[in-house]
Amino acid sequence: MKNLGNLMKQAQEMQSKMAEMQQKMQEMEVSGTAGGGMVDVVINGKGELRSLKLDKSIVDPEDKEMLEDLIVAAFNDAKAKADEAMKEEMGKMTGGLKLPPGMNFPM
Repeated sequence: MKNLGNLMKQAQEMQSKMAEMQQKMQEMEVSGTAGGGMVDVVINGKGELRSLKLDKSIVDPEDKEMLEDLIVAAFNDAKAKADEAMKEEMGKMTGGLKLPPGMNFPM
């Protein structure tokens, strides 16, 4: 029974660490750019868009598709950085323990 108590304690500690990490990710801001810095987005660690800045030189009503593509590229850049930061935080929390393919912690 002592092992079960230790296991429950470890599970509670892990749950507490997960809650802390989720809060940290919510507060973290990551920037992504595209078009040589003409489009800049900022997202939080959960992938929520916080801000979008556009250089006025790329706002062309005749070529809105380019602008749309640059916004998507900037967002994807920021999202990749946020995902990498989350992966690093998870590595710290789990001591480098790798999850089986397809298993992810909820974020």
